[in-house]
Amino acid sequence: MVGQVGSVLAVVAVLAALGGAVAAVLRLRARRGIATTMQRATYEVLHTASLAAEPLRAGLTPATAAKAARHLRTLVGAIGLAIADGERCLAYDGRGGHHAEQVTAAAHRALRTRRSVVLNSVDLGCDRVDCPVRGAVVAPLPGPDGAAQAVLVAVADDQPAPGLVQATLEAARWAGSQLALAELDSSRERLARAEVRALRAQISPHFIYNALTAIASFVRTDPERARELILEFAEFTRYSFRAHGEFTTLAEELRSIDRYLTIERARFGDRLQVRLQIAPEVLPVGLPFLCLQPLVENAVRHGLSRKPGVGMVSIEARDAGAECHITVEDDGVGMDPAVFGPAIRESTDGEDGQHVGLVNVDERLRSVFGDHHGLVVETAPGAGTKVSMRVPKFHPQVRA
Repeated sequence: MVGQVGSVLAVVAVLAALGGAVAAVLRLRARRGIATTMQRATYEVLHTASLAAEPLRAGLTPATAAKAARHLRTLVGAIGLAIADGERCLAYDGRGGHHAEQVTAAAHRALRTRRSVVLNSVDLGCDRVDCPVRGAVVAPLPGPDGAAQAVLVAVADDQPAPGLVQATLEAARWAGSQLALAELDSSRERLARAEVRALRAQISPHFIYNALTAIASFVRTDPERARELILEFAEFTRYSFRAHGEFTTLAEELRSIDRYLTIERARFGDRLQVRLQIAPEVLPVGLPFLCLQPLVENAVRHGLSRKPGVGMVSIEARDAGAECHITVEDDGVGMDPAVFGPAIRESTDGEDGQHVGLVNVDERLRSVFGDHHGLVVETAPGAGTKVSMRVPKFHPQVRA
């Protein structure tokens, strides 16, 4: 019996010690100020907002509305929340889903008048004895031009209080800004696709004529080489004018550049020398389609074609931790930076169209990776030109 009592006391002592340790840890955390009540509340709000923002930034569809609705309901503190576009209820989360038709009608009215609406129990009549819905706040989601295409509806179990009204209006304004950003992202993607089409149109007239002329010169003197050049030209054009994908890999871009340089060497002969220094580990890196080809073409057309004697084009791709550093350099005639810089900033094509490709690539790199990932150009008269870019190895928008 005494032994049993001793065992119990030992267990109690251990539990007390553990309790004391836990209390000590909690006191230590409190002293360090890891999280006050206000900080925790702020974190919860910001975290919930970020969860709602992710689907909204993909545009407003039934799927994205359904993902965002439950987080928006938490933000405004409603028993139910709907997102409607005036024609249908895109998503409903929480209680009161059987009022979807009334919610859609109210949404249509709010969109027509461009004003928020507060509904009471008369507006939301229901024959269900267990229905908790007693009111709702209907707030348009403002678009980038001020016009709303959808509304946020917060459902309440009592006459909507001023706090719920204000919370719903603010949530709607915030959600509208996320949808505006989604539209901006979509516009940027459309612009990027248009820029690629413009770049293809720019490349093709300059290159195709010279390529066909070079091939024609070998048809009688060296038919086998002419045949090889035709195959290289066909593969180059197939890649350049492909209809799918905004992104490619460095390996694919380099393969196309090799075909381009093969044809150009047929034109320039020994005058054109090429040096490649590519780290194998960066070959799978994804980058915008046709962002390296224009740099090489610019080096050949405007750096070396005007230079007497032999010219060198150097292409280097280095592994730099989280990034891939790519440079295209020529030892050609170069250019005065005082003239070249303003030409790039003004997106002009100069007197012979030499800047358009660089501007196009620079803008697309900045659009995808951010403003700090644009082209860096170093040039001087008689000193050649060096164009550099930094490409992240992994980026959520890039799917090569």
